[in-house]
Amino acid sequence: MRRRAFISLLGGAAAWPLTARAQQRAMPIIGFLSPTSSEMFEIRLRGFRQGLKENGYVEGENVAIVYRWAGGHYDRLPELAAELASQQVAVIITAGGSPSALAAKAATTTIPIVFLVGEDAVRLGLVASLARPGGNLTGVNFFITELTAKRMEFLRELVPRAARVAVLVNPATVENFATMREVEAATRDTGLQIRTLHASTSREIDTAFASLVHERPDALFVAADPLFNGRRTQLILLAARYAIPATFAVREIVEAGGLMSYGASNTDAWRQMGVYTGRILKGAKPADLPVVQSAKFELVINLQTARVLGLEVPSALLARADEVFD
Repeated sequence: MRRRAFISLLGGAAAWPLTARAQQRAMPIIGFLSPTSSEMFEIRLRGFRQGLKENGYVEGENVAIVYRWAGGHYDRLPELAAELASQQVAVIITAGGSPSALAAKAATTTIPIVFLVGEDAVRLGLVASLARPGGNLTGVNFFITELTAKRMEFLRELVPRAARVAVLVNPATVENFATMREVEAATRDTGLQIRTLHASTSREIDTAFASLVHERPDALFVAADPLFNGRRTQLILLAARYAIPATFAVREIVEAGGLMSYGASNTDAWRQMGVYTGRILKGAKPADLPVVQSAKFELVINLQTARVLGLEVPSALLARADEVFD
């Protein structure tokens, strides 16, 4: 009996490592796909992790995240998306608008995908409808293009003498074409002269700004784009060098020294991404989760940058600002 008991105990001990490995494999893995680098995502990931936590998931404890960064090379997104899909992750999170979302959609029809886009997800072909997505995708609409007119209004209020405005867009993203449509519609009856500048790389951003020497616009409207968000230091330095008032879509650029931004709250949108991801990990289907519309928007102004540019920020504009850096 004693020998039989010892053998049983030994057999059980030998199985412990297998049991431990099985438990480790049971931890769900989230695939994270971004066209840029990790530089811009510290605050956003904080919001994402908060949303996960609200559903009982904590990175490193009961859920793992595998990150794939394209580093500004949009052509790598299909390869990285396919790599995540081949690892059979539990869900794929796509950052950076339509390029990542479309790459993930092409890579899998079965793995749930949670996206963040600035254009109508139905128009992009990501979902059948906002209320009932119907496939393996759902997410958050960031209202990038819809806010274009309001951003232009704030820019004109800050720089009332502006007659010529340059618009910097990345032709590699669908949202930027929609942005140009909105810019044209918002300025059609204002008398503003619009000059479009294209840039898809860091070097092209330099070239676009160099052209301002000859164009001499009165202000610059920088379209919402992952490339521009990731190159915030470059944009801030160039705007200072050419002494041009510039408006951006994300607050991080203003925190770092940009003049003004207006857009949906990144923290709030990414928290919702985390909430949806947690619900999917618990068994919810993307087809049944309506695409969320961003509801929190922020006007952020950097007074120090305004002073350097010789701008006096109107008191009415300051009163509407959600945050002011001085």
